[in-house]
Amino acid sequence: MANVTMVTEFLLLGSPDGWDLSFLYFTVFPMTYLGTLLGNLLIITVTTADQNLHTPMYFFLRNLSILDMCYISITVPNACVNCLTGNRVISVAGCATQIFLVIFCACVEFLFLTIMAWDRYVAICQPLQYPLIMNPQICVRMTLASLLSGLLYAGVHTGNTFRLSFCQSNVVHQFFCDIPSLLRLSCSDTTSNKVLLLVSAVEVGGGSFGIIIMSYFRIFSAVLKFPTRAPGKAFSTCTPHILVFSLFLSSGSGVYLRSSATSDTLQDMVLSAFYTMVPPFLNPLIYSLRNKQVKDAVGRVMGHSCSRGNDKDVLS
Repeated sequence: MANVTMVTEFLLLGSPDGWDLSFLYFTVFPMTYLGTLLGNLLIITVTTADQNLHTPMYFFLRNLSILDMCYISITVPNACVNCLTGNRVISVAGCATQIFLVIFCACVEFLFLTIMAWDRYVAICQPLQYPLIMNPQICVRMTLASLLSGLLYAGVHTGNTFRLSFCQSNVVHQFFCDIPSLLRLSCSDTTSNKVLLLVSAVEVGGGSFGIIIMSYFRIFSAVLKFPTRAPGKAFSTCTPHILVFSLFLSSGSGVYLRSSATSDTLQDMVLSAFYTMVPPFLNPLIYSLRNKQVKDAVGRVMGHSCSRGNDKDVLS
């Protein structure tokens, strides 16, 4: 048998040949990361502190914010540090961990967004049954089911990827470890991996998208019977949700389902940045900070904090 050198570590690619992406790593990536953390942290704080937001909708929004903070933290800080230090080496175990966490967060993100769309459908179209359908026990169970599903999907895909032999180049053409990049480095048959990715994309991504579209279609159908201003408000609220989810799904599918023969490194990196960074950054804006109820809650929480500070100053 011919001698082969098995890969024991991987080398992440900072920039494609002929491109200098330092601007992204030192400005766009850090600013997006900081904005994501601040926006989601604000949502977590407000939905926890304000009793008026202790409802199923904001329960899932708080969980989504926690997830988004974790999701973007898996890839962006490491990419920025690697670019700053010039050390792009990542161990096989580190690569496997990164893949597991990215898939876990992406899967749970799909499920949380789907649940939130369904929650809005029940609230608008079945308001009398809403307290019964979306009771606290069911909300907790749906959250746990989403997390367990994410663990299962991440475990299956990660295990299926690292059963392969990597005996070719160890350069991952991406700023973080992802499955498509590793499949191109494998000297094993990757047919089953590609089929599993396709089935998962249809099942999780396609299924979630179908439920979201159906929920919003029924919401639109219902609000058309409401007073004149209600349809416009529903469209302005639901349309950004659909657009961001579509961006999330299309960019992720573009990376994971595209043939390796037509793959372009720069395009893959841009699409990967979209599905790992844009949804966590935009979710606080479109789901809450444009919401009058949340704005009022922010005012109450901030006003309460300021009044407590003034009381302390007076006492001192």
